[in-house]
Amino acid sequence: MNNLTIFFTFSLLVSLSHAIEFDFCVGDLNLPRGPQGYACKDPANITTDDFVYTGFRGERTTTSNLFRNNVTLAFVDAFPALNGLGISMARLDFGVGGVIPIHSHRTSEVIILATGSIIAGFIDTTNTAYYRRLEVGDVMIFPQAMLHFQVNVGTTPATAFVSLNGANPAIQRTTTLFAGNLPADIVEQITLLSNEEVMRLKRIFGTA
Repeated sequence: MNNLTIFFTFSLLVSLSHAIEFDFCVGDLNLPRGPQGYACKDPANITTDDFVYTGFRGERTTTSNLFRNNVTLAFVDAFPALNGLGISMARLDFGVGGVIPIHSHRTSEVIILATGSIIAGFIDTTNTAYYRRLEVGDVMIFPQAMLHFQVNVGTTPATAFVSLNGANPAIQRTTTLFAGNLPADIVEQITLLSNEEVMRLKRIFGTA
């Protein structure tokens, strides 16, 4: 084995054994957030409660929005113990006919259906749609950054849980075209929608 090979082998072992200096890093939400997440909470102030999230308990109302859904996020802002661990979760509740509109994350996502029946799917960069009706216990993966959606196609409410491989996977919704600060005339040009339709959607999503 020559010296160059030894050097690269040693470098690989060092990178694989990247020093872990803490068992965990519960995020301190009172300190500034950086590219790698939050600074660590003082270990002297950490308790078991920091590692338990109870936000998924109980029933949910799905009648308070246009899409007849209720989304409960267990991202790092709500569950600081996820800080630095590269994981997060969410609970999705669907009323009858409820949907999670098409959106994307900067992470991959796994969904497992707990109750009801939904159609879930994603669209890849060749514009191919992959979708399937899921029944209780079924699992589906949505690859990183792919546009994806869920629709309740059953006759009862449905509940699903998702896991994402990032503590802060973010959500980018297609409705942002109408909910954000993009001028209506630009939205018209890039969507081929009429001014009337763009303004209607801006009123629905709150910027007109």
